Amino acid sequence: MTAQLKQSLDTILGSNANLLESCGQLILEIHPQNWTSVCQQLRDEPSLRFDMCMDLCGVDYKLWGHPSTNYTEKQKQFPGRFAVVAQLMSTVHNWRLRVRTFATDNEFPVVPTLLNVWPSVNWFEREAYDLFGIVFQGHPDLRRILTDYGFIGHPFRKDFPLSGHVEMIYDETLRRVIYQPVTIEPREITPRIIREEGYGAN
Repeated sequence: MTAQLKQSLDTILGSNANLLESCGQLILEIHPQNWTSVCQQLRDEPSLRFDMCMDLCGVDYKLWGHPSTNYTEKQKQFPGRFAVVAQLMSTVHNWRLRVRTFATDNEFPVVPTLLNVWPSVNWFEREAYDLFGIVFQGHPDLRRILTDYGFIGHPFRKDFPLSGHVEMIYDETLRRVIYQPVTIEPREITPRIIREEGYGAN
């Protein structure tokens, strides 16, 4: 089934069919400039008919592969830090396909919206914007969806601090909730390992 899908993608997409395989599933990498048009082909071509987008999420590849370096040998294959990944399904052919594109600017990641291709991505794109800061160009209502209105930063980015930037407290004098800088001192939690004497000895 995977071979048949791969052949169909190669035939229809030609040079746009940059295919990888991982864990028995095909991954189609698309340049952000062709993101909308190729996805529309995936939906409309009778031999593909990916009529459902089951999920869409953001990915931050910063520090991928090793926690101490920004760029690793593995990461050199990735053209950017932020990616958008969509999980597609064809109910006609019973096929699944993962599609991925990378934002070209790491400082201000922008990817075209897929809302006109699959309306179901509306809240998925808002979630990726909220948690990763990926802007979906052409989205008519790109607002935060999980964090508070005054939230600072994007909590799923790898460089976001574990304790956040601000905290909320109830001020008895003002009789309302206020924001203030985080008062918790950041610390690294290292588990304590206790072993009995002679543990592991033959």
